[in-house]
Amino acid sequence: MQDEQTGEEVQESQVESMPGMDELLKQAELAVQEHRDAWLRARAEADNVRKRAQTDIANAHKYAIENFSSDLLAVKDSLETSLAVENASIESLRDGVELTLKQLNAVFTKFHIDEINPIGEKFDPHRHQAISMLESPEAPNTVIQVLQKGYMLNERVMRPALVIVSKSA
Repeated sequence: MQDEQTGEEVQESQVESMPGMDELLKQAELAVQEHRDAWLRARAEADNVRKRAQTDIANAHKYAIENFSSDLLAVKDSLETSLAVENASIESLRDGVELTLKQLNAVFTKFHIDEINPIGEKFDPHRHQAISMLESPEAPNTVIQVLQKGYMLNERVMRPALVIVSKSA
């Protein structure tokens, strides 16, 4: 009998140490509330990050050419200065225009804008736009005259070169 009482006492102590259904429900509700709060904070943070990214992208688009524009101001100033001179000689105007062109070329180099001047090169429809074809002793489909230079920005054609291409006689 003693063993039976000991077994009953063990069961009673286990029952007393186990939380009741109400206690388990409260603990589960608290855990749910903690998880919900954490989820809401994470969601709010994600929304804030998204909004900041959208603002940054909008500003990047809006001010993307700011550095380029700032460097072009010096070129514009040089042109205006040369036009402001009352009795300039042809030579001084030419010197001013050459210096201004050097400034512009420096800006183009800084921003990776490259000329396409394909004289003597094989015609490339991705970089050149043929205006006409002329008979020439050159190999067929060779650029024999450039009517307007083309330009590339970081290896991407901004404007193709307008060219005349040779054709066989």
